[in-house]
Parts: sequence; structure tokens; C-alpha cells
Amino acid sequence: MELTETKVDQLLQKVSSLKQEIQKVIVGQDVVLEEILVALLAGGHCLLEGVPGLAKTLMVRTMAQALHLPFRRIQFTPDLMPTDIIGTEILEDDPVTGKRIFTFTRGPIFANILLADEINRTPPKTQSALLEAMQEFEVTYAGKTYLLDRPFFILATQNPIEQAGTYPLPEAQLDRFLLYVKIGYPTEREEIEILANTTGTRKNKVQPVVNGDEIRQLQSLVREVSINDDLTAYAGKLVRATRPDNTTVPFVKEWVRWGAGPRAGQALILTAKARALLYGRYAVTTEDIHTMAYPVLRHRILMNFKAEAENISSDKVTDELIKAIERPRAL
Repeated sequence: MELTETKVDQLLQKVSSLKQEIQKVIVGQDVVLEEILVALLAGGHCLLEGVPGLAKTLMVRTMAQALHLPFRRIQFTPDLMPTDIIGTEILEDDPVTGKRIFTFTRGPIFANILLADEINRTPPKTQSALLEAMQEFEVTYAGKTYLLDRPFFILATQNPIEQAGTYPLPEAQLDRFLLYVKIGYPTEREEIEILANTTGTRKNKVQPVVNGDEIRQLQSLVREVSINDDLTAYAGKLVRATRPDNTTVPFVKEWVRWGAGPRAGQALILTAKARALLYGRYAVTTEDIHTMAYPVLRHRILMNFKAEAENISSDKVTDELIKAIERPRAL
């Protein structure tokens, strides 16, 4: 279905309303909320990192309510099995023939929005059960493929403090997450507002404002946002400059072990387009590229041991790249 200008304006207005509905419950965290919405519009998935009690689960649940989409939560534990996520076959009696047959019972992954809570607490065998779903939007069990409903959006969380008994996500799976979002503590004013809102009798009700069809239309619209050839080349230069073997940035050569792959460039352009649309623009700017470079590259740049010892993060690398790489003129 071809979208008219009026329909596009209505869809953009609904995105703005979606943000307002979520902010009825979630105080502050504007950058985090923006990055999650960008990932949703771009059709990717998010990895959220933050200490306990920063409303990660509440934010995802609230967003699911505002989107009016089926939401499931999986609490990842060391004994969780792949079948607990995908589903399993159960032996049942066929009421027509009387024969016993295997029937596939769908697991919690068959939802539109999935919260994978504390994903690094489960072994790699179970973590990898999400890989096919994240990339292909389908799952395979006993040789049969089952398509997932669209839109399909995974938000995985992990706790940066407790590392004992955890299984760090392998690089291949980290790369499947479009954005790596870090959640920080609220400001003093925000924390006071949180205390006032959550310790009384008043509860804000979230209204559904966007449905699944409209999200799919917005995801298609994101790909139609224009980007200048110079900006596309600039995004490619930023990603290529993260690789120590062929970079011209001394900071990268000194502190980086492995750089980002081509998927980072795709993610950077796609999320920049989604951010432009989120702000009501139909063309990408340099600011969009710079803003999205941090959550896109954060988990795709592997720092060396020296950098880890000096507490130099991949965000610092992105800082240096933005300073060092010549940006397109008049954009």
C-alpha cells in the first residue's frame, strides 16, 4: 500500500504520541527511550545494560502496552533450555483418527515484543536459540520452520555489576543487536519525581496508540528516508576507521584489538534514517550519524587488554573517530 503524505504525517504523529504515553510512566531516560524507539523503527533489536532498579523491565512493558502488541518476558537462568524459549513437541491423541501425534507447542518467543531479562545468566547453548529468530525472524524445530509475527522486537537486558556465574554474549550474537543501550542513574529532580509518582495511590494508565500494521508501515518508511552519497561514504569511513589494521587514527591503533564489521555500517545508516524520521525529517543529517554512532559501535569495537586496564571504553574510540574523520561539508 502506497502511503500518502497525509498518512505519513498521521504515522509520525502517532510516534510522537507513543513517546508521550511511555513518558506517563517512565520519568526521564529520554536518550534511552529515543534509542529504543529508533531500534524499533529500524526493525532491529536492543541490548540494554544497567544496574537493577532503573526501570528496564517497566519501560519495555509500558512500550508493549502503548503499542497494543503481545508481550512476553523470559527470565534467563543457568538452567534455562532452548525449548523453554522456542517451544517443544507434545504427544497428543488425534480426536479424528485416534492416533497419537506430536503437536508443536509454541514458546514465549512467539510474541511481537520479547524481553530477554538478564540474558547473560544463561549458557551459550540457550543464548544461541535467539540467533535465528533475531536475524531471520523465524525458528526451526525438528526440521520444521515456523515464521514469527512481525513486527518482532527483542529487548535483552544485562547487569554490568555481577559477573560471577554469568556467560558473556559471544561477539556473533552481540553483533545481531542493532543497538547497545546503556542506562544510567536518574538526575536528582527525576529521582524525586519517581519517588512521588511511585509511592502514592495514583497510577497513570497507558493507552494503546500504535498498532502492529502501523509499526510495519513506519519500518518501511524508514528505508525511504534519503541520505546524501557523501554521508553514506562518511558513515563507511567511520566504521572502517575502527579497524586497527587499516585505520589512520592513532588512538584506534593503540587501544583497539578488533574493529567493527560491515553490519555496523548498515546499522549506522539505518538507525540514522530512523532517527531522522523520529524527528519528522525525511533526510539524514551529520548529527543523526554522530548520535547513533555510539550505540551502534559500542558493542562492535573490541578493546585490547591495555585499554581495559586503563578503563578506556569503546565510546571514547567513537569520540576520537568523530574528531579525526573529516565530515562532509554543509551537512
